[in-house]
Formats: sequence, structure tokens, C-alpha cells
Amino acid sequence: MNLSLESVLEGQLLLVDKPLEWTSFQAVNKLRWALKKKYKLKKLKVGHAGTLDPLATGLLLICTGKMTKKISEIQALEKAYTGTITLGASTPSYDLETAIDQNFPIDHITKQQINTVKKKFEGEIDQYPPIFSAIKKDGKRLYEYARSGEKTKIEARKVTLYAFDFTQIDLPQLHFHVRCSKGTYVRSLAHDFGKALQSGAHLSQLRRTAIGAYRVADALTPDQITEQLEGL
Repeated sequence: MNLSLESVLEGQLLLVDKPLEWTSFQAVNKLRWALKKKYKLKKLKVGHAGTLDPLATGLLLICTGKMTKKISEIQALEKAYTGTITLGASTPSYDLETAIDQNFPIDHITKQQINTVKKKFEGEIDQYPPIFSAIKKDGKRLYEYARSGEKTKIEARKVTLYAFDFTQIDLPQLHFHVRCSKGTYVRSLAHDFGKALQSGAHLSQLRRTAIGAYRVADALTPDQITEQLEGL
């Protein structure tokens, strides 16, 4: 990772392994502050190409300088995740950002049924984003409607799952790998999968492993990048 002043100003793509409970903005702010301090800069453009929820870990692409102009292009790339769906309980946010609000039976669920239902979630599907999301409607973020208790209609969006496989079925947990298009909410995938099994579900773990050709195996945590920068 080239962190020289020239490279940072000209435009650098930083492969960041976002830690658990960090927001994407916290990762951006930490690196912006570290770069500005290192090179005594008053201003520096820094932005990320695709939000990761606080409870998700993994690959976050952060752009500096002129590379920020390519953010929308990078956001359009295919993404890959590993994670865990927990059956038998749902939450308003479809993950553990909010508390479990409903419990459901899972005694009727078999591995054969899981693999049959999974086929309905391959290829192009209609998906409803979670109400606890940053999508804007009528000038407000959906999560603002959710937090105020105000109801609003959410429109379905077409997304594509290029691959969706279970690496381990250990009820009530389903460990999965998914490759998907821009705009896919893995939280919604977990929620919808539970409903399709006549039960409920939420996303209990998520890690982004790839964005296009970029891999989390090549990424560093914000702290590791800061340490590398201090050593220059």
C-alpha cells in the first residue's frame, strides 16, 4: 500500500479490513485524520466506496484524492460475503442492531427444505431493503422513519445473487457464502429466507470478503494502516 504524499494526493485506493462495531465513517475519519496529520494537510478528500454496517466486518474500500471520483464506479462492482443466518427469531433491523422482537418454531425445518428454498434466492430477485437502512425516501433516510415510528412504503428493488451457498447447516444457524450485485442487502436476504421457511430469521454475523477483484486477504485494519503511515 503506497502511502506517500504524492500517491495519496494523486489518488490512492486503500483496502481496509473494517473492525466489528466500527462505522464506515469512523474508518474514513481515522485515516483522513492520520494522513492530514502525517503530511500537515489542511484539506484532503477521503471517502469510502460502499458502506458496511457496524456489526459487519471485512473489506471497505477507501479512496483518497482524485480516486474519490471513481467511487460510484467501484460501488457498482460485485460483492462477496460470508456470514451466519440464525433461524427462529427476527429483529426490526434484520440483524442484531436491534433486539429480537419475535420468536418462531423451527422444528419443521429440514436440511432438504433449506436447500430447496435456497433455489428461490438464486439469480435475479425482488428484494425489499430493511426499514433500518440509509436509503432516502422523500428526503429522509429510511432509518429515520423507523426510529420515529412513522410508517412508509418501501419499494422492492431488483438485485442479483450470482452464488448463494451454505457452507455449514447447524440449526438454528446457517453459515453461508454469497456473491451479489450492487444494492443487495444481506440482512434482507436473511429475513426473507426465514419467511420462506415459514419461520423467522435474522443476520447474526457478516463479513465482506471481496469487492470485484479486491480481496479482504490483502486489506489492513485502520490501526495497521496508521502504524504503517507513522513508520514512513
